[in-house]
Amino acid sequence: MTHYPIFNKDAVLTSTISWRLKRLRYLLQRVRGSMAQRGLHGTVARITQEFRRHPTQDATWQLEALDTPFTPFALPCSETPHVSVIVPIHGKLPYTLACLRSIARHGAAAPFEVIVVDDASPDDSAATLTRIDGLRLLHNERNLGFIGSCNAGAAAARGGYLLFLNNDTQVTPGWLDRLLDCFAEEPDCGIAGSRLAYPDGRLQEAGGIVYADGNAWNYGRFEQRDDPRILYRRDVDYVSGAALMIDAALFRQIGGFDPRYAPAYCEDMDLAFAVRAAGRRVVYQPESLVVHCEGISSGLDPFVGVKQYQIANRTTFVDKWQSVLQHQPAPRTPVETALHHAGRRRILIMDALTPDAARDSGSLRLINIMRLLRELGWRVSFMADNRNASHEEVLQLGRVGVHVLCKPWSSTLATWLRREGATLDAVMLCRHYVAAPNLDLVRRLAPRAIVLFDTVDLHFLRERRAAGHTSNVILARQAETSRQRELALIRACDASLVVSPVELDMLRAEMPEARVELLSNVHAVHGCKAGFSDRSGLVFVGGFGHPPNEDAVRWLTGEIYPRVRAARPDIALHLVGDIPETARPQFAGEGVQIHGRVADLDPWMAGCRIALAPLRYGAGVKGKVNMAMSHGLPVVATPMAAEGMYAVDSETILLGDDAESFAAAILRLYDDESLWNRLSTAGLLNVQQHFSFEAARKALLRVLP
Repeated sequence: MTHYPIFNKDAVLTSTISWRLKRLRYLLQRVRGSMAQRGLHGTVARITQEFRRHPTQDATWQLEALDTPFTPFALPCSETPHVSVIVPIHGKLPYTLACLRSIARHGAAAPFEVIVVDDASPDDSAATLTRIDGLRLLHNERNLGFIGSCNAGAAAARGGYLLFLNNDTQVTPGWLDRLLDCFAEEPDCGIAGSRLAYPDGRLQEAGGIVYADGNAWNYGRFEQRDDPRILYRRDVDYVSGAALMIDAALFRQIGGFDPRYAPAYCEDMDLAFAVRAAGRRVVYQPESLVVHCEGISSGLDPFVGVKQYQIANRTTFVDKWQSVLQHQPAPRTPVETALHHAGRRRILIMDALTPDAARDSGSLRLINIMRLLRELGWRVSFMADNRNASHEEVLQLGRVGVHVLCKPWSSTLATWLRREGATLDAVMLCRHYVAAPNLDLVRRLAPRAIVLFDTVDLHFLRERRAAGHTSNVILARQAETSRQRELALIRACDASLVVSPVELDMLRAEMPEARVELLSNVHAVHGCKAGFSDRSGLVFVGGFGHPPNEDAVRWLTGEIYPRVRAARPDIALHLVGDIPETARPQFAGEGVQIHGRVADLDPWMAGCRIALAPLRYGAGVKGKVNMAMSHGLPVVATPMAAEGMYAVDSETILLGDDAESFAAAILRLYDDESLWNRLSTAGLLNVQQHFSFEAARKALLRVLP
């Protein structure tokens, strides 16, 4: 006889009503919280984003299909891994296989291993996974849950870093290496977390916020994943355990994931708080993009299955970190305010164009200044005067922790300042033609901000010298107009920056009442990577966007290089930089190789024997000279190119002031190994003493103490 359970209809009805009321109360809490943190417009937009129909998969991605029949494959794993990737699983084999196939497809530059921890899966996961070459498969005798499985995987790991990865994820190019970058480039980084996206392309999470009551907020959910607000590194309260890298020694030091949160939920927040308590940082890394099928493992209903522990574990989290939570933002604090609750000072920087380190030395200098400001505790936003920025430029600045304000994502300067100006502690305006039209607006809408004028180089001085070089009367008058404008800006700003000691002395003599500081080019000292005998040829770096470079190339190819080639036809000349295609035939000739703009100068800095700087007019200091010296590459230059460089002829540099003496200097240095080695060493020391990050850091501390 079969026995069927007897249900009490009243009890079932009561239970159902209670469940529905609980869900309604939870939904109302979410809406109320969203109204406080996003406002009415933001809440309506958020609801629309969540319920709008989307394709199941972003067409621009090539995600691994879940229904692909299994055939054995191999993972590119190492026996001596630098990183251990730990994937806990409990069933869901199709997702696990798709995750592992994505790892096999994209690999990583750093050596890594993959450890799958099978948490007593109810399907045939174990039998299938044993057929994947290179995979380390661990078995839990009983179900330990997410936390227990992660800790078991960490105990078996051989890498110096642990990367915890959900099995319902798929990785993309750079997924592992870009997380590893944070530990090399971000001082005291303890945890680095990925940018998470849904398979349909929408953003899932860009770091998390924790409020004083222990409630958490996934920043950016359902926003566009390439919004510049999402694409810069920053410190966060926590990152999701779906794709989280941590220093293995630190993980063991703090005891791993706290088992009191078993089986799952809140353990990633807790780990982040423990890492900060140990004096380390938690960093969100947008360049590591991981696609996450949220809810596959545990569902999305907070009252069913493992997901129900989310609510109970938050109480545990609040009890454990009560004293620390007092310093977190109050509940219902607007999201953008809560995101930056750490209280960093805030600076807006404006230049004519978004900097690109591969384009010009001024860009490299500005990027390095922004890097230093962030290291000094500043929160940095950047806006180009034309509000344009390519995706690659946004990523480049995001790499140093800078939020780029650009079209179509950001409003005009006036609108942005009306909203954010009161929060600014400083504004830096670069170049007189950017500062002049914007200074009054900045003064009015950012009333408490220190205003810096970065001259980049004195425009009027360059114009005056160009006028003298070409005997151009109209340009001479323009130079005087520029002079009056630049001097007025220097008087009107709280402090001004120049790049050359010559310009510093000139301004201090002319207007001693103004505050002017020297902040020159900023270069890392790369060192000499190849010796004299392993090098050949000459290199000039400079694009035609800067008129002195165009004049230099014409002089070099027309008068200097023919003299060199007449004596030594084996010496090649390499021209690197933006030279228009229409202009190239003028300079092409025997021995001349025109490379155009390149992404990486290292091959020329390490392969050529001499760098050239045949500039006949200009101002400021010359990045091409700094760059060569920072690589230990000796330089032949004009006295104009060496101005402000602290360089001494025949000790740090070789000088030539006309075509004949310039060519003679090239030929002298090209075959003199002893002189070459002496100049190489002296050039490196010159950059270290006068153009290093440390020198720039001191200058910034003088104007922004």
